[in-house]
Amino acid sequence: MGLFWLSRRFPITASAGMPLLLTPPIWPTGIWSYAMVMAYKLFAVAAVFLLPAFAAAQNTAPSARPRASDLDLKVGILPTGPLNAITDVAGVEVGQTTIIRGDNIRTGVTAVLPHPGDLYHEKVPGGIFVGNGFGKLAGFTQVEEMGDIETPILLTSTTSVPRVADALISYMLGLPGNEEVLSINPVVGETNDGYLSDIRGRHITPDDVLAAVKNAKSGPVEEGAVGAGTGTVVFGWKGGIGTSSRRLPGNLGGYTIGVLVQTNFGGVLTIGGAPVGQELGQYYLRKELQQAGSGKDKADGSCMVVVATDAPLDGRNLRRLAARALLGVARTGSSASNGSGDYAIAFSTAPQVRIHTSDKALTRNVEVMTNDAMSPLFEAVIEASEEAVYNSMFKATTTTGNGHTVEALPIEKTLAILKEHRVVN
Repeated sequence: MGLFWLSRRFPITASAGMPLLLTPPIWPTGIWSYAMVMAYKLFAVAAVFLLPAFAAAQNTAPSARPRASDLDLKVGILPTGPLNAITDVAGVEVGQTTIIRGDNIRTGVTAVLPHPGDLYHEKVPGGIFVGNGFGKLAGFTQVEEMGDIETPILLTSTTSVPRVADALISYMLGLPGNEEVLSINPVVGETNDGYLSDIRGRHITPDDVLAAVKNAKSGPVEEGAVGAGTGTVVFGWKGGIGTSSRRLPGNLGGYTIGVLVQTNFGGVLTIGGAPVGQELGQYYLRKELQQAGSGKDKADGSCMVVVATDAPLDGRNLRRLAARALLGVARTGSSASNGSGDYAIAFSTAPQVRIHTSDKALTRNVEVMTNDAMSPLFEAVIEASEEAVYNSMFKATTTTGNGHTVEALPIEKTLAILKEHRVVN
């Protein structure tokens, strides 16, 4: 209080590259003169020492929020890939455009590229599983019918699906070598970010879409309130983009499974079996059961899951793999409610199973994994999907938009619950 009072009497001024200056006061006369001089000198010395600390505090970024693995949270039994991300599958790239403008725009685009080449001429086998069809997944029927994917997989906001699909078609038609292409099947999924963003404004532009696709890269994947997860909500806390991976041992083929999720759903949050949502007092049907707590409890929303693997799978077994991904989401406490559109898209990057437009043969001789060989991959995708959901929450930050604020999952309180239930040490 003393320093604050003196600072009002004797202002501090500074500029970039200039030393601290204490504005010379007009000294009083009379009985207070000596006391004021001494106080001024003390304040000057204190200010010299305090200003660097104040400046350092102003320039220090908030500490990064952890991933599940940073908390020693072990999900399942299988090891992760080096990055613990979908990009552990060789060739897979991820790009994101995050759109934050004004007080009411919190949206974006996330792009997953199965490989960096021309996907139209070098398609990958694909399969889609619909857990609950309350959503707008463009391109589903052709993937279901033909068993392949011929464009990057894009995730975005519900009402922006047509615009994103249109931009994706333009991108694909514009690639060198596609001058004679007459049909493109864009694969675009979505969740509803209308709580935190002006979803009716449909603010995503073709440039936003192209930026996500063209800037896609391998390596670490940004998680939390980014890209298509900028405005999402999960279990009443801030959701977003999350990713994880698992690797099978060599005696099972050594294959990698990578998962990326866009989380925007509800239920009763469970982490590693611990009832985190209940103990934090925020979960579906809390109010109806007249139990204590606070916060947003609505279970509606959606969840998009993208699964990549280097295992040689055909479209049929990729659809089976996609179905198991939603089991991992269920382990986190999802209710898969009436209003939650839950989809999983899976593809294989194995070179031998790609479909080349230049191949005009009437038959193909390709080695793919058998049904009996799928079970280890099922376990891998369940574990990776579960951890990806946790990462989407752990990495997300508190977000305000469209007149609402959604808090990030409280890390310290969550960690205390996990320790109490011996999920972590």
